[in-house]
Amino acid sequence: MHDGILTVGTDQAGPPPAPQRPHHRVLAIVAVLAVVAAVLVTVVVYSAVHRPARPAAAPAFPSASPASSLAARVDPALVDVTATLGYQQVISSGTGMVLTPSGRVITNNHVIEGATSVTVTDVGNHRSYIAAVVGYDQGQDIAVLQLAGASGLKTVSLSAAAAVAVGEKVLALGNAGGQGGIPAAATGTITAVGQSITATDQAASISEQLTGLIQTNVPLQPGDSGGPLVGPAGQVIGMNTAASSQFQISSGAARAFAIPASQAAPIAASIAAGKASAAVHIGATAFLGVQVVSYGVQVPGQPAIAGAGVAGITPGTAAASAGLEPGDVIVSIGGHAVTSAMSLRSVMDTYHPGDTARLRWVDQAGQAHAATIIFAAGPAG
Repeated sequence: MHDGILTVGTDQAGPPPAPQRPHHRVLAIVAVLAVVAAVLVTVVVYSAVHRPARPAAAPAFPSASPASSLAARVDPALVDVTATLGYQQVISSGTGMVLTPSGRVITNNHVIEGATSVTVTDVGNHRSYIAAVVGYDQGQDIAVLQLAGASGLKTVSLSAAAAVAVGEKVLALGNAGGQGGIPAAATGTITAVGQSITATDQAASISEQLTGLIQTNVPLQPGDSGGPLVGPAGQVIGMNTAASSQFQISSGAARAFAIPASQAAPIAASIAAGKASAAVHIGATAFLGVQVVSYGVQVPGQPAIAGAGVAGITPGTAAASAGLEPGDVIVSIGGHAVTSAMSLRSVMDTYHPGDTARLRWVDQAGQAHAATIIFAAGPAG
């Protein structure tokens, strides 16, 4: 997901913006917390943007395990992730955790989504590597990278069995603001567990549900995404995945979320093992070449046709060769119904470069069209 319009293996609709650093996708995160019979809805936003100074630290760790000591133990197993979104002419920055000495790394999918190239700098040895996207689970916001030529790297262990309790002190480490170098640290406490949030792409009405999350009051910054949430004993209990942009949310209080290690670890293992599923995509991403929004075609006297509305076409792609035009609505691919921009993304995740499929769409006059297309390789995520 990206600002305004969901891109499905494409560049940005309309004239590309001037290069800027950094900015990836902006998501409105709606956290719904049940309190007795009332429902509190809080909107938070995360993206890769500039780095302000850290605010005053949240409650400190016990003196027996100071945050600085824990950070020194975990820092060498972290990486700074820089994703080049070539079709949008922007840069996304985030954090990753090294899982194997040979350079397998876990991060958030939104850090690398839409990337045409990914580079990683290891905090432990200060070396930079080209990273390949092994696979991803968009619905869980998890991606796994493999660093080319890496060996002997320091690693973290995701504590899948670690107890997570409300009130526990935690430490978040990450590439705050995309500045690189020694990871920035912020402390706080766990304020809730088992939380659900809806990540929504503004203006495109595309949303996805993340569940089972750890909620904290740690003041995360953009760029911290993909970094570790560390417990008092130094165990990595989660992966930070969402926070308010520049700490400003409607309630005025810091509220951030992390994917529990118990959820992230098995997904990362499945991706590393090459086990594709309806949720997990392995390997390169298929490229159609359209920018889409969720709307249908309404022809006078006929029922509305739901689908993924085409907002733009990338020249030289499968979509361009098939003859799609802005204003058309994609209704199916390979026999799989497309009812929205989100469902188009889900269908696309089942394909790989070189695959062939029958594409069906409806033009603005309500006329049906079909063409056989061959997918090219596209951006990650």
